[in-house]
Amino acid sequence: MKPLDPSILWRSARGAYFVVGLVAFGLIGVGLMLQHVVGLTPCPLCIFQRVAYLFVGVFGLLAAASAPRVWARGVAVLMLLAALTGAGIAGWHVWLQLNPESLSCGPGLEVMLENFPLTQVLPRVFKGSGDCADAGWKLFGISIAGWSLIWFTLLSLVSMATFFRPLVRK
Repeated sequence: MKPLDPSILWRSARGAYFVVGLVAFGLIGVGLMLQHVVGLTPCPLCIFQRVAYLFVGVFGLLAAASAPRVWARGVAVLMLLAALTGAGIAGWHVWLQLNPESLSCGPGLEVMLENFPLTQVLPRVFKGSGDCADAGWKLFGISIAGWSLIWFTLLSLVSMATFFRPLVRK
C-alpha cells in the first residue's frame, strides 16, 4: 500500500482552495480555544482578524466547490482580498504591539459599539487601544498577532499561487 501523498491537495485548484478554507476555519477555532479555554480576551483588532479568517474560509470553500468553473477564479480573488485585508490588520496589530507608547488606552469594542455609531467605531478600533498593544500570550517568542500575520501571509501566497497556476502551466 502506497503512503498518502500530501501533494494531492495541490494538484488541483479545488484541493488548494479547500485547504485554504479549512486552515482559515481552523485558525478561527484556535482563536476561540484561546479565548474560551485559555481565558485570553481578544482585543478589537483580534476580532477583525477573525472576521477576515471567516471570509477567507467561506470564499475558499466556495472556490473549492465551484472549481474548475471560470467564476471560481472570481471567488478566489475575493479570498485573496480577504487574506490581504487580514494581513494588513495583523500587520497594524503587530506594529501597535511593537510601539505601545504611541497608544492611548480606550474603551473595548463592545462599549464602543453600544455607545457610538459604526462610522466612529471603525477609526477608533484601527487607532488601537491599550489592550491591542498588549502582546500577552506568546508562542516561540511571537505574539498571537505575529502568528496571525504569518498565517495571513501564507494564505495569501497560497491563494496567489493557486490563482496564477493555470497561467504558469501553459
